[in-house]
Parts: sequence; C-alpha cells; structure tokens
Amino acid sequence: MKQNVITRRDFLRGSVATTLAVTMGLPLEINAEAEVKKKTKVVLIRDTDIFDRKGHINPKVIQHMLDKAVTALVGKEDPVKAWKYLVKPHDIVGIKSNVWGPLPTPTEVESTLKRRSIDAGVLEGNIGIDDRGVLKNRIFLNSTALVNVRPFRTHHWSGVGGCIKNYIMFTSWPPLYHPDSCSDLGAVWKLPIVKDKTRLNVLVMLNPLFHGIGVHHFDSTYTWSYKGILVGTDPVALDAVGLKIFELKRRAYFGEDIPLKPSAKHIAIADIKHKLGTSDLKEIELLKLGWMEEILI
Repeated sequence: MKQNVITRRDFLRGSVATTLAVTMGLPLEINAEAEVKKKTKVVLIRDTDIFDRKGHINPKVIQHMLDKAVTALVGKEDPVKAWKYLVKPHDIVGIKSNVWGPLPTPTEVESTLKRRSIDAGVLEGNIGIDDRGVLKNRIFLNSTALVNVRPFRTHHWSGVGGCIKNYIMFTSWPPLYHPDSCSDLGAVWKLPIVKDKTRLNVLVMLNPLFHGIGVHHFDSTYTWSYKGILVGTDPVALDAVGLKIFELKRRAYFGEDIPLKPSAKHIAIADIKHKLGTSDLKEIELLKLGWMEEILI
C-alpha cells in the first residue's frame, strides 16, 4: 500500500504550517514538488452595533451580517438566492451547533441559519439544530447537508476549538481523538455521517476566548468584543484565519508572542495529511466587510 508522504515544501508553505512544523514531528521528504492549490474564499464581517447596551445580541444585526457574508461568499446579491445555491428543497439539513456553557453558539445565529434554510425551500421538519445529541438525532443521521457553526475559543486539548473540532461529536468516542493535541481531528470529517455534506461553515467571533489554561477554562478577562463572524466552505481556512487573529490579539494583549499550549497543530495536519482544506494564509482570499477598527488581520 502506498504511504502518504508529507513533503518539506508542502509543510513549510504557509504561515500556520510554518509555525507548527517544529512541533508536529511528521516525516518530511525534501525533493517532491508541492501541489498547486486554488485559493479558497473566507469572508470576515464585523459590525460595531451587534451588542445592545445590555450586552445582548441584536438579531437584526446578526441577520444582516450573515446575509452580507453569505452573499459575498457565493456571489449572489440576494440572500435567499445565495442560500438556494447552498441547500436545496429536498435536503435534510443538520445545523451542527455548540452548547459549551460559558460560550455557546448564540441562538440568534442558529435561528438565522434555520430561517434562511427554510427560505431556500427546505421543509422546517427537515431541519435540526444539535450538538452533543447528533448521533441520536434522526435529522443528522439522515442528513444530506450540514451547516457547521460554533464560537472560536482556546481549548485545553486541541489549542483552539473551531470549525474542524466542532464535528468531534459525530464520533461515538471523542477521547479517541484527544492524543497528540487532537492532531487527527481532520479524520473525523471522513466519517460517512459527515463526509462531503458540509455546505457552510460559520466561525463565530463576536466575543471569542483567546487565552486560558486548564480543562474547561473560562475567564471573561480573556474575551473581547471583536464583533466578527467568519464564513466559508473550507473549515480549515476559517480556523487558520481565526488562529492568526488569536495570535495577533495575544501579542497585543501580552506584549509578546506567547504560544498556545498545546499548539493548534490539528489545523495544519487537517490540510497536509487529511486534505480537508487549506491552512496557508497565502492561499486564502480573505474578504473583509463592515467595521474595520482593530480588525487585526
């Protein structure tokens, strides 16, 4: 059986991969040529009015942000037409959310994604929103399309919790993927229940958690009102952009580069080993919309 070999040029070709090269300990081959990859689009949209005076999310602003981001991603002016490009009336749509207590996926975001799926012609009874119960949920067990949505945060086992890691609940035993800083999370996306089904990824960065130590850590001191959302079809690219924003935020906050512990090596490995998407920022077309102050990236 032919063994997959990760070439040195493959591995060192992007900023995320370069940062992680020393820590991963993967086999390298010097002379092979790297694959030429097509740029993938990621949309970053921010809105200074997302929170009201009490800190609550404004549903109308969320709707506007997601509509602008999805239309820009798909290249359609009308939000409903853009969603009709993503999902079809016959689809069974699972919206994979995240219920982690301190920083769950906002219900306003979930509701908007469900509403637009219905607008695209999907029957309401064929749409489900779930996280830890996906393996017992008939919608997800029979899904033909998935929408992946969660907040971005630092994570005790994988460095960061983003789009890639959000699918770990599709496994019957998540701890199986914990070794080596959850390096093989990209393999989860090859499971039959999710393979080739994801139509949209949404990485919520309204008030992300950029630092923490310990299991299930949370300290609001290390959250900030970034007021942003990342949208794209490539989960690796979204996580790579989110990781870069975290690196820049941590540098600004701490006054020096403090590496994540553990490193978020699974992002580069999802690209290089599992071919799930691209982690190289040079190969990502980042379209920035809305509020630009302190955008960092």
